[in-house]
Amino acid sequence: MSPYTITYFPVRGRCAAMKIMLSDLGQEWKEILVNFEEWMKGDLKATCVFGQLPKFQDGDLVLFQSNAILRHLARKHGAYGKDEKEASLIDMMSDGVEDLRLKYGRLIYQEYETGKSQYLKDLPDHLSKFEAVLSKNKSGYLVGDKISFADYSLFDVLYNHTVLCSTCLDSFPALKSFVEKMSARPKIKALLECEAYKKLPINGNGKQ
Repeated sequence: MSPYTITYFPVRGRCAAMKIMLSDLGQEWKEILVNFEEWMKGDLKATCVFGQLPKFQDGDLVLFQSNAILRHLARKHGAYGKDEKEASLIDMMSDGVEDLRLKYGRLIYQEYETGKSQYLKDLPDHLSKFEAVLSKNKSGYLVGDKISFADYSLFDVLYNHTVLCSTCLDSFPALKSFVEKMSARPKIKALLECEAYKKLPINGNGKQ
C-alpha cells in the first residue's frame, strides 16, 4: 500500500510540483481523481478544510494547501536545507515562486485572450529575480548545495512557462540550465515522459 494518497482533479495544476518531488525522491503514491461533476455535488468539498483540493493523506495525517504539503514532504525527506537559516531562505524562495504561480494562474484563468501579450512582456522582469539567485549559487539550486522543495516548485512553474512561450528562458542562461538539469534527473524524466502524466492537461480550462 502506498504511504501517500493524493486526491485531485485530472489535471497537473497544483499537484505537479508535488508529484515531481515525490518521483525524484523515489516515493510512491496512490491517486484518486475527482471529475468536475462529482466535485460540484459538494460532498467532498464539504470535507475539505478550505473547500479546495488537493487533499493529501500521509497515514492518519490529512493535509490541504499545496505548499503546506510540499513543506511536509520536504521535512520528511530532507529537502528543506541543512539548517534553520537555509530553511528560512527556502521559504522565501518558495513564496517568490508562489507569486509567479499566482500571476500565471490569473493569466490562464482570467486574462488569456486579453492579457497574454502584456504578460509575456512583463515576464522577464519576474524571471530576472530567479536568474540572479541561481546565477550566484554554484550548486545550481536556489539555496545551499542540495535540492529543496522550492526547486521542485520553481521547476514546475518554469516548465509551464516554456509551454506558454518556448523562448521565454532564452535570455536567462541560469534558468534554462536549471530546467534542463531538472528535466534530466532520471526519475523526473520518467514522470514527465509517462503516458498517464502526459495526458493530464496542465490547467483545468485547457489553456496553457
